[in-house]
Amino acid sequence: MPEDEEPRLIAERRRKLERVVASGRLGYPYRFPDAVPTATVAAVARALEPGAEDPARTFAVAGRLGPVRQHGKSAFLDLHDRDGHLQLFARVDELGDAGYQAMLDELDPGDIVGAVGHPVRTKRGEPSLRVTRIELLAKALRPPPEKWHGLQDEEARIRRRHVDLFASPASRARFRARSHLVAGVRSYLGERGFLEVETGVLGPVASGAAARPFVTRSNYLDDELPLRIALELQLKRLLVGGLERVFEIGPVFRNEDLDSTHTPEFTMMECYWAYADYLDMRGLVEGLYERLAGVAAQALPDVPEAAAAPGVFRPPFDVVDYVDALESNSGITGLLDLPLEELRTLARKTGAPIPENATAAKCFDKLFDKYVEPTLVRPTFVFDYPTATSPLAKAHRSRPGRIERFELFYRGFELGNAYSELNDPEEQRKRFLAQAGDDPDASYAFDAEFVEALEYGMPPAAGLGIGIDRMAMALTGATSIKDVVLFPQSRRKR
Repeated sequence: MPEDEEPRLIAERRRKLERVVASGRLGYPYRFPDAVPTATVAAVARALEPGAEDPARTFAVAGRLGPVRQHGKSAFLDLHDRDGHLQLFARVDELGDAGYQAMLDELDPGDIVGAVGHPVRTKRGEPSLRVTRIELLAKALRPPPEKWHGLQDEEARIRRRHVDLFASPASRARFRARSHLVAGVRSYLGERGFLEVETGVLGPVASGAAARPFVTRSNYLDDELPLRIALELQLKRLLVGGLERVFEIGPVFRNEDLDSTHTPEFTMMECYWAYADYLDMRGLVEGLYERLAGVAAQALPDVPEAAAAPGVFRPPFDVVDYVDALESNSGITGLLDLPLEELRTLARKTGAPIPENATAAKCFDKLFDKYVEPTLVRPTFVFDYPTATSPLAKAHRSRPGRIERFELFYRGFELGNAYSELNDPEEQRKRFLAQAGDDPDASYAFDAEFVEALEYGMPPAAGLGIGIDRMAMALTGATSIKDVVLFPQSRRKR
């Protein structure tokens, strides 16, 4: 729609609203009771013969009005609600001359309306509602996207997600599927005895991941507080307290870049399982994704990636060794024995920005991102990472220089991170200090309260973190994380 056209249409719609109010009716009524989903009416109408009507049954429906098509003394209107859409069939002999003309004069595509009538199946076989009464419930002063095809501009889809949702059935279906997937995570873990908890978003230290936090200030405490970058350390303190199986689903915040698989605010699920190790957690992850693949296929049967998910995420998943895969793909040898400066040089050759004080963990990450991640197309576990890559995992019981950690990858991005949890307080203290090193961005990572908690004794345990947004991407076929986050961050128009 041309930019100069929208103000004219808004002014015209305002005049229509003024006429409704002037006639003594409400432009925005308080309620419309007894409305049923359009699918209910469509099912009844579909059972009729073409051209037949059931005047003994009366239904009320409500939703957003689509295109209006007038044919003499009849009009056809599309009504969209959460279940889909239904054709409304309006005639002069039902509404009267004044009522029929008022409907045409006052209603526009995008308006919220309620209608009452009888189920009918048109001669062409279209399930419909023959309208005996139609009522404006909320005037849409702004017109919907042209031709009801949704928003084509990516930035507009993000900034006006409300419009994207009502104009795009595919978008609505994808976000409904995401909700079903999250419910699937909860039910799967609940069935296995995991207790859902909620921990704080603000705390004295942002730890549990290698990321820069957002920082806010408490006026009452007169202190700066970082927003959490992970859920991990508070949940593991619950293991110390005797809650042996816990999980949380909630937002985390990382002050980093945006791209197709990263966003500064995202939803994380983390669970911790006392008396288990990372091999036990591997089985839980395979079972979880197998369950969720079935949820996705049921929720989005017309999306090829979702429909194929049960076959793609059928256990057992592929397994590769971290060091073997990286050395094989890059041609690097003796990876674990390389001096830090040589690691930095190799990492810079990938084109990644590597500062002079970059840690070994950062270098390993960049090398892995370059040489291995793009090759992991099927669901694949990458096992036994170098010790430097995580300060929170147990040392491998039989492989020096490694930790008991795996990550699950699919389509070249990570879908889960798990390890046998480090529970030795002295070793944890050393690892925190080594992680920080001379990197100022990691100086916040030492969590003294967590080390103190470990000194009370934490049982051996396995932990798992899954980014809910990436999980939704993988199972719904989305190509960008922005497509599965309702209101993702983006650069503000100045």
